[in-house]
Amino acid sequence: MQDWTLTFEQQSALEPAQVGGKGHGLALMAQAGIPVAPGFIIATPAHRHYLDETGMGERLRNAMDGIDKHSLEAREALEREVVAWFDHTPMPSELRNAVIQGYDGLSRALQLPELAVAVRSSATAEDTEGTSFAGEYETYVGMKNGDDVELHVRRCWASAFSARALGYAWKNNIDPLAVHMAIVIQKVVDARAAGVMFTISPTTGDRSRIVIEACHGLGLGVVGGDVTPDRYVVAKVEGQVIERVLGDKHLEYGPDGKAHPVEAGRREIFSLNDSEAIALSKVGKRLERMRGAPQDIEFAIDRELPSGDNIVLLQCRPVTVTVPKTASPLDRALGQLTASVLAASR
Repeated sequence: MQDWTLTFEQQSALEPAQVGGKGHGLALMAQAGIPVAPGFIIATPAHRHYLDETGMGERLRNAMDGIDKHSLEAREALEREVVAWFDHTPMPSELRNAVIQGYDGLSRALQLPELAVAVRSSATAEDTEGTSFAGEYETYVGMKNGDDVELHVRRCWASAFSARALGYAWKNNIDPLAVHMAIVIQKVVDARAAGVMFTISPTTGDRSRIVIEACHGLGLGVVGGDVTPDRYVVAKVEGQVIERVLGDKHLEYGPDGKAHPVEAGRREIFSLNDSEAIALSKVGKRLERMRGAPQDIEFAIDRELPSGDNIVLLQCRPVTVTVPKTASPLDRALGQLTASVLAASR
């Protein structure tokens, strides 16, 4: 049996072809001693094994060859079929057992019998310099048993053939079946606050600034565009917060992955304090140095951990869209719009 599951600490987890974009970023951080939410990776050979052993790969090839690639209606019809195919085609028994054992082992290690995890797509075409499939593939939050994890791994694989993902792949001359998908399984952080951090201003391209956007609860509200997050700007060299803008955080996502209303009083409270923003900026600068380029980082503040040790990272990847700091006001406005669309599509 192949190594279908990998820990973040294994050397092979540093191979993007084995673990995809998200998995690679998490392995880099974990092996550098940067705290990440605990979990494991279902490697790309598992995806290929499933497609080959179930005949799904050939079925998909025949279906894709037979449709009008430029027709959204045709792609949407295929998406509906594909979702049903994956839902009703379980993994081969050895692979299924490996996935369930991976979840059970993580649950035992954390001493949490009903561990809530996120099931996150991590494709080999994600987070590269040439293409960004951000937002094209699915993530599911709140799975609490091995069977549910196995089902949602299949649903992540199916999302490579959604109407939107197919359209993007074909537009960029990418064969969807050549994109191998790993899956990251991670403990859902009991987040007091969470969000995204850019180690460059995404609206002006100013590399002397770190921009943090945060909300109460899980960061789904920020990356999904459901709330207007709090915004912090940190001067990279001085290490000081130089700007804060209070957002409208009317919703927060809990560990169950569901949105809950935020009472009026808490909407007026910043989700992060200055010391947390500064601590985040230090981690961001370290990652930028490690990877040699500005980074787009997802983080959470874990309410179960003591202050000072409660920052947990969930993802890092190169920033793919920036605006030069010499840009005109119109270009800056367009850059801000682009950045907002990117954040909403993750």
